[in-house]
Amino acid sequence: MKLTNKQPLFIVTGASCVGKSTLCNEMLINEKEYIVMESDLLWNDIYNTPEDDYFEYNRLWLRVCGNIAQAGKPVVLCGCRVPKQLENLPERELFTHTYYLAVVCDDVVLVERMRKGRGVSDDEWIRNSMDFNKWLKQQASENAPYPITLLDTSDISPIQAALRVNNWVMEKIL
Repeated sequence: MKLTNKQPLFIVTGASCVGKSTLCNEMLINEKEYIVMESDLLWNDIYNTPEDDYFEYNRLWLRVCGNIAQAGKPVVLCGCRVPKQLENLPERELFTHTYYLAVVCDDVVLVERMRKGRGVSDDEWIRNSMDFNKWLKQQASENAPYPITLLDTSDISPIQAALRVNNWVMEKIL
């Protein structure tokens, strides 16, 4: 696929219940300079392929975002992914640059959000989310050449989080 209007791509990632979907929904309200997409929108069990790191699902999203960017606006893609899942895909060439921001929170807050906020009782899901949250915190600064900016939502509102992500995006596109 050859596209002529390449834009940067912004990835907002994080474990379940850290607040990424909520802050992205807040961003949708005021988006003007970019387009916000929630990657759960296209989820289907045919893409549930952890053995290949969700290869086809990530390729699909890069093609969708690349086509949307043809309108002249970058895309902010919200969903659970890491640089190694995107940077080596052929569709990565559809973008000028890829920026990563990980939404994280304290473990106690994460467990409370999962159990009370979302009603999660699956201990394995909670453990996996805590592990991913911890991994993001540890790897963010060490993930060269694709650094991950961290946003801790433990003590801020979704509106405040959305404003911080908006500022992060805007400083890169203006």
